Amino acid sequence: MAHQEILRLRTARRGTLEITREVAAVVSRANVRTGLVNVFTQHTSCSLIITENADPSVRRDLEMLAQRWAPDGDADYVHDAEGDDDMAAHARTVLTAVSLSVPIGNGEMLLGTWQGIFLWEHRTHPHAREVVITVTG
Repeated sequence: MAHQEILRLRTARRGTLEITREVAAVVSRANVRTGLVNVFTQHTSCSLIITENADPSVRRDLEMLAQRWAPDGDADYVHDAEGDDDMAAHARTVLTAVSLSVPIGNGEMLLGTWQGIFLWEHRTHPHAREVVITVTG
């Protein structure tokens, strides 16, 4: 049995947007007791992460690290068609992930106490994003 929905989001700017509740709602609607939920973003300049959901300083620190890994406007970048953040956003996506999976037990995601699912926007301006959520069980 499989159930699939597309979550349409609008990001404000670079940073994280928690989507745990939205994914949990899809899992609930799927009526799967034991299985797996896969979350996939259809974009090359944002990613998905599971990280700390209680202390926002963790996500601020992740952003600081990402700026070190892939700085905006590096003079060595060739791809900059959409601005200084263009290649940096693609690099950040490659260094993180566009897909993640979470086990389902007793009809709920089996996330740890302090885990949340986040869309990580890597562009500096707002964007429309689509996330495909597929529940199997």
